Amino acid sequence: MSILDSLSSQERKERPIYSGVLKYFPDAIAYLALISKIGNDKHNPGMPLHWSRDKSSDHLDCIARHLIDAGRLDPDGIRHSGYLFWRAGANLQIEIESENKEKSGG
Repeated sequence: MSILDSLSSQERKERPIYSGVLKYFPDAIAYLALISKIGNDKHNPGMPLHWSRDKSSDHLDCIARHLIDAGRLDPDGIRHSGYLFWRAGANLQIEIESENKEKSGG
């Protein structure tokens, strides 16, 4: 269940996903989708796109490594900043889910 499912209409309007995120960062979001596909192909070859959370959970260490290399490409020609963006998103998602779980008593 997404946090959006529990929000009122007014609360959802206060989170302008299209105009406040997608319109701000269209190229970065497209690159983030590429990073998701690359990661899926690496960790789940031949499987549909999905986040295998159990395969890598050291997001903060990965963020630090990619931050050190920000502005450069990895040996496969992929931007470290793209990996950084993905890891930061993963970390934030997990934090929010954990908080929501605590609030719901789960």
